[in-house]
Amino acid sequence: MELIINVFLIALGLYFGLGLIFGLYFVFIGATKLDSFLKDSKKMVRLLLFPGVIATWPFLLRKLLNTEQDDS
Repeated sequence: MELIINVFLIALGLYFGLGLIFGLYFVFIGATKLDSFLKDSKKMVRLLLFPGVIATWPFLLRKLLNTEQDDS
């Protein structure tokens, strides 16, 4: 049982670690590619999005990659 808990905690840590890295990129660069209104927003407004981006980063990454492919 302890092994299962350790594996779960490591996976959760990796998920949120990758979310943190992606969140920094997304909040300051990637969000403007999805929503043009964020180009004129202040940095503090974007930081409000940061916790949600960390939690939902796989969905936002997929949406961001689809948007970049559509622009090509």
